[in-house]
Amino acid sequence: MSPYRLDTQDGTENGTGKAGEDRVPDVRRIAVLRANALGDFIFALPALTALRAAYPQAELVLLGAPWHARWLAGRAVADRPGLVDRVLVVPAADGIRAPEADEADEADEAGAADDRNDGGSAMTSFLAAARREEFDLALQLHGGGRNSNPLVAALGARVTAGLRAVDAPPLDRWIRYVFYQPEVFRYLEVAALVGADPVTVMPSVPVTNADRAEADRVLGPADRPRVVLHPGASDPRRRWPADRFAAVADVLTSQGFEVLVTGIGAERDVVEQVSRAAAGPVRTVVDQLSLGGLAGLLAGCAAVVSNDTGPLHLAAAVGTPTVGIYWIGNLLNGAPPLRGRHRPLAAFTVYCPVCGLDCSRVGFPARGGGTGCGHRESFVTDVPVAEVLEAVAELTGSDGAQPDRLRKQFAYVVAER
Repeated sequence: MSPYRLDTQDGTENGTGKAGEDRVPDVRRIAVLRANALGDFIFALPALTALRAAYPQAELVLLGAPWHARWLAGRAVADRPGLVDRVLVVPAADGIRAPEADEADEADEAGAADDRNDGGSAMTSFLAAARREEFDLALQLHGGGRNSNPLVAALGARVTAGLRAVDAPPLDRWIRYVFYQPEVFRYLEVAALVGADPVTVMPSVPVTNADRAEADRVLGPADRPRVVLHPGASDPRRRWPADRFAAVADVLTSQGFEVLVTGIGAERDVVEQVSRAAAGPVRTVVDQLSLGGLAGLLAGCAAVVSNDTGPLHLAAAVGTPTVGIYWIGNLLNGAPPLRGRHRPLAAFTVYCPVCGLDCSRVGFPARGGGTGCGHRESFVTDVPVAEVLEAVAELTGSDGAQPDRLRKQFAYVVAER
């Protein structure tokens, strides 16, 4: 029996799970809902690649956020091929996406949750326009589906498919949303519901000449191997202490690396904490690069050391070796599956540092777990500096010595550019 559930009109299950057998005929246009953050989008890239391979003639349209449109839609196909063909920006709505910082509110707070049913709302207008696209397939790669499945069903596609949590309505074809599952494989399973078999399990983001040129223009060409440290994360529980990043910076600087500490505006304070705590010289890079420019910077680095956050996953997707600091639960979901280039380091803290609650049971009522305690202290402090440095040394080949091999490789790359 297929591991995928395909609901027919009479509510029975069908589907064999064999390669390509669930493919939908005559598909011209595919909608994919994935309107959340950078790392979330990167996790979905292998599923998009699978859809490309299964339906090579179809237009692939991302239903995303404004940042997706800024990053993806303005690119020439020859310059950044293969991610999506087009972006339709989904209005901010409850359970779909929050408004971006510079985005005008499309509905007041009281009415946001009812956007889809309000005849005068931005969501109603969006859905009317989306139905005119006449999508053949609509896939929900967004989450559990309580809010997103009604949106995808309202697109009017011939076939809908996606994830379904226990509190979510069904789509035509669905697979159960279970929280602990590697994200990449979660979305590959959704793609398989429509006969799109996996092509790769590693997300890949092409880096353009414009990306590299922006990084060089802002930061200047590198004269020695660079390592980026990214100490921020949206959830404080995923942040390794700033003084640990500073200790890593000092050792890497003494080994001949140029160390850059990156962040966005909300992370400026922690970036400055790392800079102040470091004994040696580090360069801070906050809000100086576009997302493409950041990709260009990361692609030229010897390694990236980061908390579990978007730039870490972007670095892996552009092919840069990464050392990621993860809480064990997040490692299960978000760490790269391969170790040739990547070292995800696990923090095994499961008791809240403030109140002692066993957070490994949260979400498991049969084990006595509730909804959590609400404290936001770091859960990753048990990862030692020595372990991070050892991982960097393995990935760069420096082994605690002057990185001569990297210097030679770096010179070759510069000459080729």
